[in-house]
Amino acid sequence: MKAGAAAGVELDAIARLEDKVRKLVAAVEQARTEQTRLIAENKALGDEVSSLRKKLIDSESTGVELAALRDEREQVRTRVADMLSQIEALGM
Repeated sequence: MKAGAAAGVELDAIARLEDKVRKLVAAVEQARTEQTRLIAENKALGDEVSSLRKKLIDSESTGVELAALRDEREQVRTRVADMLSQIEALGM
């Protein structure tokens, strides 16, 4: 009976070990799946950051262009005001 009991204990230990290995394999598969998902998410976020940087550069150049146009508009106003003053002076 001792041999039968010892064999039963060994089989229980092997069954527990098998269960632990199966759980470990499942955990590794889940970790790989999560890693794949995170890699894809990281790439998507990187693409979004690149797009936002591009938009920021565009908006900065647009801001510079807008400032130049405002300056030019002010110069035109000043010239028109000068011309109107000259026309009024001629009319007197």
